[in-house]
Amino acid sequence: MSTTTREQPPKSALRTRGFGQYADRLFTGFLILAGASVLAILSAMVIRTVYDAYPVFVYQGFFDFIFGTEWQAGFARNEFTGTYGAWPFIWGTLVTASIAVVIALPLAICVSLFITFYAPKRARTLLSYSVEILAAVPSIIFGLWGLLWFVPNVLHPFSNWLNSTLGFIPLFGGSVPNTNYFHAGVVLAIMILPIITAITREVMAATPPDEVSAAYGLGATKSEVLSRVVLPRSFGGIVGATMLGLGRALGETIAVLMLIGGSQRAGYRLFFAGDSLAAHIAATFQDASPETLTALMGVGVVLFLLTMVVNVVARLIVWRFARSASAGDAL
Repeated sequence: MSTTTREQPPKSALRTRGFGQYADRLFTGFLILAGASVLAILSAMVIRTVYDAYPVFVYQGFFDFIFGTEWQAGFARNEFTGTYGAWPFIWGTLVTASIAVVIALPLAICVSLFITFYAPKRARTLLSYSVEILAAVPSIIFGLWGLLWFVPNVLHPFSNWLNSTLGFIPLFGGSVPNTNYFHAGVVLAIMILPIITAITREVMAATPPDEVSAAYGLGATKSEVLSRVVLPRSFGGIVGATMLGLGRALGETIAVLMLIGGSQRAGYRLFFAGDSLAAHIAATFQDASPETLTALMGVGVVLFLLTMVVNVVARLIVWRFARSASAGDAL
């Protein structure tokens, strides 16, 4: 009859194991706290902003506040005497952001394709670094550059040409001031171009090499490979990049403030001098009366809702595309 004895781990190992379990619990708790802090900060911002804006929604009416076209600030402290309609600022935000995306998206796709599939290795590195540098330029620099050089030397002559050539179309009619929707939208396009380009380039570079090789093996040309393999595979990432750029365009403040015109009216012409949500808050916040501050908080709530809707729509589009792509792969 044989007996076996189980070896006991050394005491140092036991101590190490006990400390490791304690450290693991501590690290897990820290991560949970970090994740919860993000939700707490977001909740605090939303709750406080809505709470401060609630009186103007009660006074004006929520839908009247959103779709009202007149903004006349009052100067009372404990009551409302003005008229607050945010539609001119909502419209200006949507117009300038749309112009920016329409211009920046095709340029970003073309630049990404060139960097990823056409540019020599040295040029690829230089271009990639240039895109990253452009994304880091402060918005005030874009605003100054646009206002002092780009608009007077490039955009304003081009806008005058469009106005004289296509002025019979209401969209391009009217006068052409130095600051307007179109000029702000074009500078916004330059600002969001590196954001969309950087993400789109990474997504395109992640295309499975086997699919690219298979397409070439079937006799496809390079342009056919890009249009039928790379772009469809990258669609979800391109949508995500576009929505990220759109979010930047919706919330951009300083550059738009310098280039949009500052009018508190909504115009339905491309060259109308209007205003945006973020720019209006920045322009009037410092000298606003207590009741106007409450109305500006309402503008902030509208801006938050607008960006939230954009992000939800982007998530749905990416999710639907990912689901379709996974179903196609399964087949």
